[in-house]
Amino acid sequence: MTNPSDPNGPYGQPGQPGYGYPPAGQQPGYGAPTPGYGAPPPGYAAPPPGYGTPAPGYGAAQPNYGAPGAGYPPAGPGYGYQQPGFGPPAPYAHWFARVGGYLIDALIVGVPLAILYGLAFGLGSKDVDCSFDDDTYGSSYSYSTSTCTSGGLTAVGVILVLLAIVVGLGLGLWLIYQEGTTGQTPGKKVVGIRVIKEADGQVLGFGMAFVRKLCHVLDNALCGLGYLWPLWDEKNQTFADKIVGTIVVQAQQ
Repeated sequence: MTNPSDPNGPYGQPGQPGYGYPPAGQQPGYGAPTPGYGAPPPGYAAPPPGYGTPAPGYGAAQPNYGAPGAGYPPAGPGYGYQQPGFGPPAPYAHWFARVGGYLIDALIVGVPLAILYGLAFGLGSKDVDCSFDDDTYGSSYSYSTSTCTSGGLTAVGVILVLLAIVVGLGLGLWLIYQEGTTGQTPGKKVVGIRVIKEADGQVLGFGMAFVRKLCHVLDNALCGLGYLWPLWDEKNQTFADKIVGTIVVQAQQ
């Protein structure tokens, strides 16, 4: 029978360092765990960087996702916007081009009105009624008097006049609408100019275009001086343009 304490026995001497037991003469305490079980080996003392902390690509947003990169310029304003300090979007319209556009628009309104008024007073008017009275004073002197009354308008004439008024107002408002929503009336489109806001290069809108049309009353003052003002003005503006804040530029094709 083999003695357990025999160093030559098959089980060796207890407490060999290779099996986790303390050397002979030292009793392991109960308060501290054995080195093999109580604390992780040195290779496991700290988790590797890939597991303990999030990788830069997952823990925080990369600069390319958080904000636009330097290679991408900021989104610019809408089409037609005039950047401050860069001048008008297009060259200012010449005075003769503005006059040409105005004359074309005047024909668009004036020709139908002339036709309707001509029909109203030519075909829709009553004949003039004149009566003559002969007065004789003695045998040597006599004279006659005549009294004429205007015939006026027939019912057809009145209708034609009212129609002319409606057509004139309708065409005028239509021209204002075209100028406010597109910047161009038919006349301005023919000569290649358009009306825009001086501040941002956008179209006026119907309301502002209507106000601009009313301000043309000031252009008519002093023998039409306001209409001549673009000839020497730096921005080729009339009085109405300066009041409303508009400019007339060459339309970009």
